[in-house]
Amino acid sequence: MTLQSDAPAHLRDDVRTLVSQLSLDEKVSLLTGSTAWRLHALPTVGLRSLAMSDGPVGVRGLGEIEGETSALFPTPSAIGATWDPALAHEIGRAFGQEARGHGVDLVLAPQVNIQRTPLGGRHFECYSEDPLLTSLIGTSVVQGIQAQGVAGCVKHFIANDSETDRTNYVARVGEQALREVYLAPFEHAVETGGAWSVMAAYNGVDDGVEASPMTDHHRLVTGLLKGELGFDGVVVSDWMATRTTSGSANGGLDLIMPGPGGPWDEQLRDAVLAGDVAESVIDDKVARILTLARRVGALDEPEQDLGPEIDLADLIMTTAARATVLLKRSETPVWDSPAPGRIALIGPNAVRPHVLGGGSSTVHPLHVVSPEEGLRARFPAAEVVVRRGGDSRRNAPDLETTGVLTALYLDSDDLIFDTRIHDSWDGWLRDLPERTHSVTLLTEVELAEPGEHYLEVATVGGHRTVIDGVLVHEDDVPVGVEVILDSSINTPEGWGTTIVVDQPRRVLVESSHLVIHAGGYGTMIRAALRHRKPGTDAGAEIATAVAAARESDLTVVVVGTNEEVESEGWDRADLQLPGRQNDLVEAVLDVDPDAVIIVNAGAPVILPWLERAKTVLWAWFPGQEMGHSLAAILAGDLEPAGRLPWTLPAREDDSPAPGVQPDSDGSLHYEESIHVGYRQWERLGLTPAAPFGHGLGWTDWSYDTVGEPAWNDEGGLTVDVTITNTGARDGRETVQLYLEPPAGASVERPVRWLGAFASVSVEAGATTVITLVVPRRSFEAWDSASHHWTRVTGRYAARIGRSIRDLRLDAAVQVVPDERSSPFTTTLTTTQQLGDTQ
Repeated sequence: MTLQSDAPAHLRDDVRTLVSQLSLDEKVSLLTGSTAWRLHALPTVGLRSLAMSDGPVGVRGLGEIEGETSALFPTPSAIGATWDPALAHEIGRAFGQEARGHGVDLVLAPQVNIQRTPLGGRHFECYSEDPLLTSLIGTSVVQGIQAQGVAGCVKHFIANDSETDRTNYVARVGEQALREVYLAPFEHAVETGGAWSVMAAYNGVDDGVEASPMTDHHRLVTGLLKGELGFDGVVVSDWMATRTTSGSANGGLDLIMPGPGGPWDEQLRDAVLAGDVAESVIDDKVARILTLARRVGALDEPEQDLGPEIDLADLIMTTAARATVLLKRSETPVWDSPAPGRIALIGPNAVRPHVLGGGSSTVHPLHVVSPEEGLRARFPAAEVVVRRGGDSRRNAPDLETTGVLTALYLDSDDLIFDTRIHDSWDGWLRDLPERTHSVTLLTEVELAEPGEHYLEVATVGGHRTVIDGVLVHEDDVPVGVEVILDSSINTPEGWGTTIVVDQPRRVLVESSHLVIHAGGYGTMIRAALRHRKPGTDAGAEIATAVAAARESDLTVVVVGTNEEVESEGWDRADLQLPGRQNDLVEAVLDVDPDAVIIVNAGAPVILPWLERAKTVLWAWFPGQEMGHSLAAILAGDLEPAGRLPWTLPAREDDSPAPGVQPDSDGSLHYEESIHVGYRQWERLGLTPAAPFGHGLGWTDWSYDTVGEPAWNDEGGLTVDVTITNTGARDGRETVQLYLEPPAGASVERPVRWLGAFASVSVEAGATTVITLVVPRRSFEAWDSASHHWTRVTGRYAARIGRSIRDLRLDAAVQVVPDERSSPFTTTLTTTQQLGDTQ
């Protein structure tokens, strides 16, 4: 067994010694989790239990402490929008600090899959549609996490870019696209970031040679990841993803989660004894886990300089602002206007902001600062009037108060063996007694307001629900882990009835539920109680919102998506804002053309009113400090310095985004090859609503000159660009360099692709020089015929500017086999400097 490692040689010798001391049973025990989030301990060799936690937007913890809270960070698409690897590193360091506080050794983050299509349900959990931006941001997060002595787990390896039938589909990806686009962020995280863990995805991949589930894929996991890239860490399965014993063990998987049980457990021991899996394969897996344990201090507690304590609230707020993209800017910015005496805060996401996407990335912060809280704190003298303007959610809201809820536990003979009283109800019962076959829930709901009330119970699996004496639905089909894997358990379908109330009355809800047996996730009941009150007509609410806008000095409209739209487990059907939000925006703009429109969404949505609005901000899912961040931006305290990490379509029919529905045979074809995201927009010559890299900020910029370039020691190109902040206030600029290929290139190339970027803060009126580093790989392509990287020679155009469509400096780069002798020329374009008031 040979391990490549950043650890010293004596550590690897020590690991080998430890492995040799273990019995086969002990070794096999380390390769499946002991619980949903922990590994087995081996006190005989000084190994404590390693702990894991979900982590794309915060470290949720282990679920072992009731009421455990965690810091909620901006989602990865927001981190990508900062275009700032240094800030991403600080976010990673904060994740590591949080993990230490929760007793977590390995954080299941970052997710470096490519935003192949805006229809992807987990689009918000990824950084960008571009492989270079994803690579640099993702690797920085890994390095930040691991600087705290906590492992980052880079996921999901590989081509796990949509959710429809995600545990079964086979991604059929061409060799060039696989290497240049989808592998690139993993390669960078391993070779540059030194990642300690990688997660094997649910889906299968057909790479042209082997078509296997990623937990079994020997060619990609053992041959490519561990062999060619030299990955010396642990490959862990996605939760409940592994279905085979020998196939996954020989394929290269090191650890199955969750546990106990699963396809390894005792079966793996038997496979070794039968000769189906060599014991040396087991030894390699154990050595990797012990190496991971040593790195995170689970074999000992090494002294580490973890750096100063991070002020999480401040970091989250400033990151949210740095990520916010100013899509359009009024000639008179809102921060440069007189202080408002009356603010109308309007929109469904103003009342109920969506600060994180749905699914496994969910964390529970101690408090979320709402837009209303933020505005009241920043503008204490202003009157803030809040109007929803219609409900954008399909499902009724959760019942605000349930009163006392009684849970009756029944065995398989339908005999009650336990009764428990709950003073509050969050919709879940977990870790049920072993003899539990079903649970009956009983509660009375007080309905006081006259009118039509709608009550429902939302659930999955077998159930029988009676509301106010009416049987509203029943189903005797049991469900299992599939409702977790498809995330339907998180936003379940509801069944209910309408109740007309003339005077206050109490309504009995009685709902019986079969236990869900979810493998390593344990046993559970899911029953969300929902209630839609009278008087929720969207048209009437829009009219009330318009009246508030008409009477205000400042109107702020917050629209966006929600947990029903953007979530793990399912893909989006379209790119539309849910409900009547577009009608709301149009109606408000009719009476207040200066209204500030804020989009609270992780992935692209169509904005038919974009041309009408004067100020539009894309705020992402910004985390727990959303209100403070937005208020600071509107007041001019912080600049919305983000740049789009993806392309915003103007019309859904224009979008070249590929679909997410596998064929009838379970195949998902990556027919666009290397032309992903903005590359396809450029290839087809389509005009988006806002291009990749777009973002205005609060100031203006001139692009002045390109300095003398130089080839660096790594074979890449270093280019100095001089820019000037021509505006009246300090600002932050992201300089972007795009490459266009030589004519007649021997290998297929995109029309234009991101070659380098860098961000810099500049005082008003000041000039600065920013250095761009174009990596060697930008001048290379994967040759599928010879199966290796080839340097694509010829004359490249280097286009420098503020976005892929706002290019202000042109240069030419001649790449020859001996790159150090290549000439370089530059010119200033005559392109109009677009975007100052767009």
